[in-house]
Amino acid sequence: MSAPAAAERRDVEGGAFARMPLGRAGMWWFLASEVMVFGALMITYVVNRIAAGGWGAERAHVNARIAAVNTLLLLTSSLTVVLALQAERDATTARTRRFLVATIGLGLGFLGLKAVEYLLELRAGHAPWSGAFWSYYYLMTGLHGLHVLGGIVALAWLWIGLGRPGAAALRHRVEYVGLYWHFVDLVWIFLFPLLYLS
Repeated sequence: MSAPAAAERRDVEGGAFARMPLGRAGMWWFLASEVMVFGALMITYVVNRIAAGGWGAERAHVNARIAAVNTLLLLTSSLTVVLALQAERDATTARTRRFLVATIGLGLGFLGLKAVEYLLELRAGHAPWSGAFWSYYYLMTGLHGLHVLGGIVALAWLWIGLGRPGAAALRHRVEYVGLYWHFVDLVWIFLFPLLYLS
């Protein structure tokens, strides 16, 4: 066996993959399962929307302005997570914690606006049982909102942990929580045009 082939075989048999931290590998596996959940929901939504003739009248009632502001909040929160990760790599815990707090604030802003949007829709008589479009709307945005809430809890836990003695053991977890947060943002990038613009 040639030297390059032997090296490639070692990498495939565990060398390259074995060097990946378990936390990172676990987060990627978790995100892969979440992609399947949201992917299945989005495909089902598109198929049913086509079969139902487009749901144009229902879609005309959603609040695209609030959704656009929420998109801006989540995109900005992606930047603050990247800045937190950079600060963590520079070993500046105080800066890392500041960017984590900024991300938490942006996430809470997203959820607050989503609550206002839900309240407006419910007052207009658009409840989850009002039709297929509204069922999908509340299911997909609600599930996404739960993921945002989960991300906020993880960010808050990390922020608290980084403020305690022995915080160095947690620093690598900024990357893992950041991966999750980027996934949450990416899901919204698909949901926004799917539910509000198309």
